[in-house]
Amino acid sequence: MTALGVQAQRLLGQRGPHRSFFESFTRALITLCTSLAVVLSSISICDGEWLLAGDHLFGLWRFCTASNQTELHCLRDLSQTQVPWLASGLVVARIVATLAVVVAIFGLEFLIVSQVCEDSLAWRKWAMGSTLLLISFILSFGGLLSFLVLLRSQVTLLGLTLMFWSDFTASFLLFLNGISGLHINSITHINNSMHPWGLPTKV
Repeated sequence: MTALGVQAQRLLGQRGPHRSFFESFTRALITLCTSLAVVLSSISICDGEWLLAGDHLFGLWRFCTASNQTELHCLRDLSQTQVPWLASGLVVARIVATLAVVVAIFGLEFLIVSQVCEDSLAWRKWAMGSTLLLISFILSFGGLLSFLVLLRSQVTLLGLTLMFWSDFTASFLLFLNGISGLHINSITHINNSMHPWGLPTKV
């Protein structure tokens, strides 16, 4: 085999296997839904007003009371809410929820890079991105759950605001995209003709 042939074989080995339309569409859809989850979670956490209980509005960042049903009087000192452990508990919830968004952004970046750079290691980048999405789901769900536990005496289904349900939807999307990403990655990686280290297998 000539040197030119060896070089061409190496180039073909470095490039990933050709993706079908269905696989490319599914991966693009997972990336798009992940982007939507990041946007929803970011907006929800920045707003932070998740629970309306009577004339009280509980949030990640502040506590508000309505005076005369018109004006809101808000306090950032959550220790004045008379709810045990709320101030310190919401600090943990804020950190966990914010960290979930950061991890999801890194996961989304890995997904995009694996789509743009279709080399022999693209499947590893995709797997790393999908794993980060699952970690982000655990953190996001932990933030939601801690908020509900801290305010369990105040929580009602109708009292949870749109911002809370936005973050809940984002958390569900992160879980769904992470599981789907790992599943499609395992299927396509097993079915292609590439060695696990990116080298062509012997026929």
